[in-house]
Amino acid sequence: MRILAIDIGTGTQDILLLDSDEPVENGVQLVMPAPTQIVARRVRRATAERRPIALAGPIMGGGPCHWAVEDHLRAGLAVYATPTAATTFNDDLEWVERQMGVRLLSEDELAALPEDVARIATGDVDLAAIERALAAFGVAGADGGRPYDAVAVAVFDHGAAPPDVSDRVFRFNYLAERFSGGGLLALGFRRGTVPAAMTRLQAAVDAVPPELPAVAMDTAPAAILGALDDPLVAAQPDLLAANVGNFHCLAFHIVEGAIVGCFEHHTGELKPGQLERYLMQLGEGTISNREVFETSGHGALVLRPTPGSRPFLAVTGPRRGALRGAVLWEGAGPGVRPYMAVPHGDMMLAGCFGLLRAFAAHYPEHAAEIERALAE
Repeated sequence: MRILAIDIGTGTQDILLLDSDEPVENGVQLVMPAPTQIVARRVRRATAERRPIALAGPIMGGGPCHWAVEDHLRAGLAVYATPTAATTFNDDLEWVERQMGVRLLSEDELAALPEDVARIATGDVDLAAIERALAAFGVAGADGGRPYDAVAVAVFDHGAAPPDVSDRVFRFNYLAERFSGGGLLALGFRRGTVPAAMTRLQAAVDAVPPELPAVAMDTAPAAILGALDDPLVAAQPDLLAANVGNFHCLAFHIVEGAIVGCFEHHTGELKPGQLERYLMQLGEGTISNREVFETSGHGALVLRPTPGSRPFLAVTGPRRGALRGAVLWEGAGPGVRPYMAVPHGDMMLAGCFGLLRAFAAHYPEHAAEIERALAE
């Protein structure tokens, strides 16, 4: 079984091709620019050339590509987009037209635009590009076919919130609902089971050929699930696990394998000392949903108060350096210092390892061979 795991963030997309006949360390590994970074660069190139742009394709991650489009519009240049591509910026398409100034067109109308309009494809999953990169190093399937038999992909999805509901509130209500009925795997879905509101997750699955098994999962839970492949992390009965990403920070309090609390924030909005304070409050079960939300975070959830708890702190994510040197509960005993988790010796692929665990859970007929490859 060859599984292509793709963990798509704001800064990078981290890729692992696992062959279950080999130890995971022998898998092909890539850390490449995130799709939103690639699209942003294409938009900025068109801005520099003073060319209008036309966006077509599925919904994808925003952030950098959104900011590039806004700069393009501020430069007085036209932006055209199909409705699906435009939902990258906001699920409310009237807002996209009215507030941003993007002109919505059908595929046929886009095709009829003048040749000087720069065509830019949207979408999180570009399997053709990955296959070309692999082929450049001689990695291909039998008879030149696909070098993988299944795909697992992670993206961050706010969900399609109703017009009168904050996307931050909508996402965190979704997280609370999923976690109340299950653990980290509750944020992973086999093809055909993605919740209707999770449009970005669905678009990621739709990018995988329909004949292939596919799993989609939220990025931060995938990274934490992967961090549990670090034996020291897995051995902790009382664990704080934080994924400090380029754009979002999500932390869980896990006791005896059960999630008892979590919070989610925007990494760039966290002030010095604020992340440490929220982690201590999460560990004690005293964190305030209202405070996290009012400081531009998504929210906090306490399923079970844990007064007096001093959990082991494991950290992953490209911005994990924000916690390097931190000491939690200093002065109340020896304090808790962060442990930088390194599952299978590679922190940047933590999300990919989590995706493999999710794939094994959703396709149990392949669980034994995946477990064997991860255990070797």
